[in-house]
Amino acid sequence: MSPRGAKGRCKPARPVDRFGHSPALVASWRRLAERALREGARTPFYLFSPEPVAERIAELDALDLGRPATAWLSCKTQPLPVLLRWWQRRGRPIEVVSEFEFRAALAAGFPAERILVNGPAKHRWLPRVATSDIRVHFDSPSELASLLPFARRQTWGIGLRVRTSAETDPEDPSSPTQFGFEPAEIPSALRSIRRAGLLATSAHFHLRTNVPEPAVYLGALEQLASICGSNRWRPEYVDIGGGLPPRHTLDRAGNRCDAGYRGSLEGYAAVLRKAAGWFPGLAGWWHENGRFVSAGSGVLVMEILDSRQRGGLRQLICDGGRTMNALVSQWEQHALHPLEHRRGRMQPTAVHGPTCMAFDQLARRPMPSSLRAGDHLVWFEAGAYHLSWETRFSHGLAEVWWNESGKLTRVRAADTLA
Repeated sequence: MSPRGAKGRCKPARPVDRFGHSPALVASWRRLAERALREGARTPFYLFSPEPVAERIAELDALDLGRPATAWLSCKTQPLPVLLRWWQRRGRPIEVVSEFEFRAALAAGFPAERILVNGPAKHRWLPRVATSDIRVHFDSPSELASLLPFARRQTWGIGLRVRTSAETDPEDPSSPTQFGFEPAEIPSALRSIRRAGLLATSAHFHLRTNVPEPAVYLGALEQLASICGSNRWRPEYVDIGGGLPPRHTLDRAGNRCDAGYRGSLEGYAAVLRKAAGWFPGLAGWWHENGRFVSAGSGVLVMEILDSRQRGGLRQLICDGGRTMNALVSQWEQHALHPLEHRRGRMQPTAVHGPTCMAFDQLARRPMPSSLRAGDHLVWFEAGAYHLSWETRFSHGLAEVWWNESGKLTRVRAADTLA
């Protein structure tokens, strides 16, 4: 999906929109959407490609982090079987947080040693499906007590998730999140693990989505290093979770979500290089950056069904929208381009989905006044959490199309009542 110049090098291109997309990138997604429609796609539909995922992973792999790093695929971010199989064929590992995802990873062919199990309350489901040699991060004292016998019998690689002070309830920052061990619980947890004849070989924390700047990671790593040092805990691996913001997205105020990174991951890399010396015996970093890796790998294509004028605002009613297909539009702005090349003056426009909720507003911005019913709109950065949060509100789930090596395939049909 990246424009290429001579000798395979990227050629700089003037952004075509305020989200920073190049003309070539927008044109390539338009061509794919047009091709899918010619081949029988029914709107609304998602269109995904693994090439942008490969580009983001290559960017992460190229960083000097002071230690080797492993990128785990965050299954919850884009739970698409064809993507899981594509990732598995490349010998890369996957992170799961539920029985559904664990079974999906096995079905995609991941060997046990390349599956990492995170998330809360897994002691209620993991014993039903667990195999030997998986990796598990315990999330609470009760989970640890329940699962330690399985870990010993099935030779799991184990670790602890630690809640750092930076992890607070987004709706009430004075309250902690519900995940991980409190620092005061770590000594007892490590004693239990040692009594079982095991070692906690990894330490895990996860700050949140869209971590605003690299310095936030530095504070969490410093706290984790202090916890490890005071407990004589020397994990081989530190799992810093995800949180890197995706490219080409804006917050509701119109600021780039990755503004704190200044267009580069070098600040993030510098933080990890600095922190590497705080963990004696550290063999490597793990990270699970779902949104950064997957957001740009897909678009949502919708048809305009109706339009109306309310004072100075034009309202477009489409067959896809926030309620069904793009919940992230509640707190993020993504590029939205007409598929047909419409000209004319720009006018204030609200783009709505087809459901009977005023909440169902995908975007509000100037758009060409010549747009009309039957035209199509393409919503960009639909590769992260769109399928995860898709709903059947008054409608079925949308079609999904996959483009790999020039082959375009419908990998999920639209829902029917049959």
